[in-house]
Amino acid sequence: MMRIFRRLLALGLLSMLPFACAVVASAATVPGAYAKRLAGSYTFKKNGWTYVHLQGTPGDIGFQHGYLLEPQIESLYRVFKLEGAHETPGYNWAFYRRTAKDIFWPHIDAEYRAELQGIAAGVKARGGKLDLWDIVAMNGFIEISEYYVPWLEHEKDTSKPEVSKASGNCSAFIATGDWTKGGQIVMAHNNWTTYAEGERWTIIFDIQPEHGYRILMDGAPGLITSEDDFGENSAGLMITETTISGFVGWNSNGIPEFVRSRKAMQYASSIDEYAKIMETGNNGGYANDWLIGDRKTGEIGYLELGLTHVKLWKKKNGYFVSSNFARLPGLIKYETVGYNPRDMSSSPNARHVRWLQLMKEYKGRIEVQLAEKFLGDHYDTWLKKIHPDQRTLCGHVDNSPEGVPVWGYPPYDPAGSVQGKATDSAMAAKMELEAHAGHPCGQNFYAKPFLKAHPQFDWEKPILGNMISYPWTEFAAGEKASM
Repeated sequence: MMRIFRRLLALGLLSMLPFACAVVASAATVPGAYAKRLAGSYTFKKNGWTYVHLQGTPGDIGFQHGYLLEPQIESLYRVFKLEGAHETPGYNWAFYRRTAKDIFWPHIDAEYRAELQGIAAGVKARGGKLDLWDIVAMNGFIEISEYYVPWLEHEKDTSKPEVSKASGNCSAFIATGDWTKGGQIVMAHNNWTTYAEGERWTIIFDIQPEHGYRILMDGAPGLITSEDDFGENSAGLMITETTISGFVGWNSNGIPEFVRSRKAMQYASSIDEYAKIMETGNNGGYANDWLIGDRKTGEIGYLELGLTHVKLWKKKNGYFVSSNFARLPGLIKYETVGYNPRDMSSSPNARHVRWLQLMKEYKGRIEVQLAEKFLGDHYDTWLKKIHPDQRTLCGHVDNSPEGVPVWGYPPYDPAGSVQGKATDSAMAAKMELEAHAGHPCGQNFYAKPFLKAHPQFDWEKPILGNMISYPWTEFAAGEKASM
């Protein structure tokens, strides 16, 4: 076996094979002082993903998270720090830390305070340099950079036009009843973000908390919620979302979105309960359209959660699609800037059209394998041809000379779809999902030739690496590493 392994390594063929490595750390392989807090936790790598199992009290879950993922957490911190300096000039990381302490911390539940403190303690125990306020700021990075800072700028001078920095991230759908094969719920989502973030947004979290329901979700290192968001819990809920393009609105006295979304994933057992938790204490940060399924009833929901405009739709036969467009006329008029629902050349609207086409074409046949195909789709409904760009469900903004004006993405921005996930009711019943690291279409992104062709993005050199596309891979709660 070792001879074959060496031969494959010499031929460079290992990268083409599904790959899982052995456990990185467990209670048996760490210093005795930490063994008790790490008991039962473990992590391994598989097809571009890092799987991590966490269990116990909030503090222990946090400590396990911080200790096992410390290198990845430090890496993502460097991305956020550099992106923040570029995207919010005049607001350095010290500002992000102050916001974490003064604006977010007073409104975080004790349970999640303990988990965040645990992450910081785990990072420190592994030799990392980050502290609690770095960890809280990382969790709130999107809320600070894209919601709080624009609001703050407008508050300083209300005579100036309000500016939105809320980027539209993700393509997603959820379907049930006559629209799916066998009538069960099918849900899929691909995450759109910067490639620097995306190559690191490859964690599968299996969280078994002391209280609430077990969670299986994707996510990024150091974050207590999925953030992009895709997951399922042991109460039968299936959850995802896409961001509302051009959103503006903020309430500093509200509960951070990263707290509400984690709490809803952990404690909700119905669509209505999920919506209630998300609405309670809404601070306006990271405003999303939420797609929610209840595998127990076959019902699906769509929660459009603005700060002042909110509506929940539900159905047991049909579908909801989402690609960063708002539905409520009042929300579009009063809570967005720069988003035009009639501009069919705009990424959110072009992808909306494509989703409707696919739902109609595949009615009654939609299942997980087709969902995976949808997430890698390259049909541009504006150009009316196959052309991977900012308007396709599998996004490639780095191919676009237009960029995405409504999100503030410049031409050829290294951003787009960075991974995908899919599941159905049967898989969710077993706490399983399918996940794909890298572009769901299978294309790889290579940083060096990109930067050579587009030197305007040289500022990203310290953080931008290759984003390799791996095969679709099944994950399950309680999964262990296999060779």
